[in-house]
Amino acid sequence: MNKLVAPSVLAADKTRLVEEILDVENLGAEYLHFDVMDGIFVPNTSYTLEDLKSICDKHHMVNDVHIMICNPLELAKEFAKAGADIVTFHYEACKDNEEVFATIKSIKDQGKKVGLSIKPNTPVEVYDPFLKDIDLALVMSVEPGFGGQKFIPNALDKIKYLRNKIDKEHLDVLIEVDGGINAETGKLSREAGADILVAGTYIFNASDRKERIDSLR
Repeated sequence: MNKLVAPSVLAADKTRLVEEILDVENLGAEYLHFDVMDGIFVPNTSYTLEDLKSICDKHHMVNDVHIMICNPLELAKEFAKAGADIVTFHYEACKDNEEVFATIKSIKDQGKKVGLSIKPNTPVEVYDPFLKDIDLALVMSVEPGFGGQKFIPNALDKIKYLRNKIDKEHLDVLIEVDGGINAETGKLSREAGADILVAGTYIFNASDRKERIDSLR
């Protein structure tokens, strides 16, 4: 199991975004979690394709791009082209498994890694057909759309399920968890088998960001 930390720039100061990104990089974060919301799939908007282009080469962390949008089959490849290292899209945004596989292919065709995410009320078993084809499984531990929410405990059972299946089948898939992550929920998520912890307000709102990042390690 890896112990990686992915600060979510959803909680960063957008007026000094590059400075914020470089700060968490200098403090040891390996991934930069970049949320994209279209205001339709989730009831909020955030960063855009153009925003990604403007920051993707300003740091050396993995550009971990999470697209919460309605039409990933059409648009996921554009984020891959724009500088994402990993493009994670939502299972729920696709009409069927065939469209999920087609979206996976569209990202891989750009030479980038693929993540698949599920909302809190989606059964974890939906991952089963896709685990051999993806690089990352993102378990949402809050309803996607807004930062600062409370961790939903059923995420832990999903992480355990994925950890067991990935290890049993010797798959090269990282498990990421996003939403309500702090020292306590981060520890529980690590114990359940999570490789990557995404944290926004817990890191960016702290006076000692290094202590927060280290606590998630």
